[in-house]
Amino acid sequence: MDSLVVLIPLMPLAAALVIGLGHLFGAISGEADETLTADIASWSIIMSSLLTLTLLIADWLGKNSASYTVGHWLNSDTLDISLNFITTGFNVRLAALFSVLLAIVTHFSINYMHRETGYHRFFFILSLFSFAMLLLVLSGNAVGTFIGWELAGLCSYFLIAYAYDRPVAAANATRVFVTNRIGDAAFVLGVGLSYAWAGSVNWDIIGAASAQLTPGEATSIALCFAVAAFAKSAQLPFTPWLARAMEGPTPSSAVFYGAVMVHAGVYLIILLKPVFEHAPLAMAVVAIVGLITALYAFVVGLTQTDVKSSLIFATSGQLGLMFLECGLGFWRLAAWHLCAHAAVRGYQFLTAPSLMHNVQGLDTAPTNKVPTWLFVASLQRFWLDPMTDWALVKPVRGLAHDLSYFDDHIVDPMMGGAAPAIRAISSLAQLEERVIGAHLDNDSDTFAQGSGLAGKLTEWTAAVLHWFEDRFVLRGIGKNAINYGRRLGHIANKFEQSVLRPRYLVLFVFITLLVAF
Repeated sequence: MDSLVVLIPLMPLAAALVIGLGHLFGAISGEADETLTADIASWSIIMSSLLTLTLLIADWLGKNSASYTVGHWLNSDTLDISLNFITTGFNVRLAALFSVLLAIVTHFSINYMHRETGYHRFFFILSLFSFAMLLLVLSGNAVGTFIGWELAGLCSYFLIAYAYDRPVAAANATRVFVTNRIGDAAFVLGVGLSYAWAGSVNWDIIGAASAQLTPGEATSIALCFAVAAFAKSAQLPFTPWLARAMEGPTPSSAVFYGAVMVHAGVYLIILLKPVFEHAPLAMAVVAIVGLITALYAFVVGLTQTDVKSSLIFATSGQLGLMFLECGLGFWRLAAWHLCAHAAVRGYQFLTAPSLMHNVQGLDTAPTNKVPTWLFVASLQRFWLDPMTDWALVKPVRGLAHDLSYFDDHIVDPMMGGAAPAIRAISSLAQLEERVIGAHLDNDSDTFAQGSGLAGKLTEWTAAVLHWFEDRFVLRGIGKNAINYGRRLGHIANKFEQSVLRPRYLVLFVFITLLVAF
């Protein structure tokens, strides 16, 4: 039965490929093909759910062997990365829950997204996300988990920016994407340290080797993965990105930030239970961050007047409690809490539009049972976004401005702008202009001018070509010479149009630099 685990993530991946390629090549498009797209997406995730439930039953009956290896993916010296999966325990139970929730959200989206712009794009991304999350949960090594981790984040970016013509949606998607890259960097560092000190990237070997790690090594690995988990599950100081993610459609909010993806950080902590148990400092950090996040989300949630914001801060608070439970060593409680919260919160997000319809016209007033200063701070969400802008965004923008100034006032004058000179690199084009009566330059001796090294080289080349044509073409005798010149002029025009493309201009600058050095 272990071999079924391979098909579980492959089913939604196949659906994503069919929908994506079909839409790309025009085989699936418009309202007429909505049913086809919906059937492909829904049936693939339903089949994946049935396979996961079958694997879960086999695990309960003791038929599984804990892991299944498809083969070796990469071998380099002592690094051996296999394509392997976990087929027992918490991973399978969580995969079964997630697959069922994904199937429910996919079915819900069929009518909810009907006639929406980007209908096929939505189901392509949703199917790809289903593959990513099932791979993340079932992968037996850190590399496979990281691939699912990254794909899930990418799909999140695409769905936050679903209405990409809206500046707010595009800006929020970019902000969320950049924020999560901090956690991704910590994840990569944790994988590297695990290989360096534990000798493997397989989760079971890392867990078994944790007893031989020194306290410093175990703490370093645990803290790296903890930062990755904090970023993915929106714990402080990364919490503000979760509110920005509400720009996407309601089904994506339900599946990403209510039911499935936002729990990936807690899952990672539970998966690395052996490592954290040998790193008391890391467990203390996890508990403290979870507690502070829970308190922060509770206070801020009191002043929210729209349903999505209320739900998202409730989600963040519950995730904080899960981290607190992990930090205190209540691993089984955290696992049950994760599963229960995923089901309940996914349902609440899916029913949010109905709730908004039912309370339409009713006054919603925030609570006033807190001190004034706390109420104001809660309304401003404790100024986390402005502080982040001051500490990170503003310095980066300043650096970008300085680099742009350096490029405009130092690099460009030294290299010169080749574009004006390249436009006149062939004076045969000017012959064509004279024939059709387009006299763009009255001074035939200074038609090509440039600045900098690149500009001067182009200007000298153009001057030599101009002298050649003036002596041998423009003053040539006979109709054939003129006709020949016209044909060359057409060729030169086409050449100019090709050369003026940005990629060729960049190539020209690089060639000039190579020659100069």
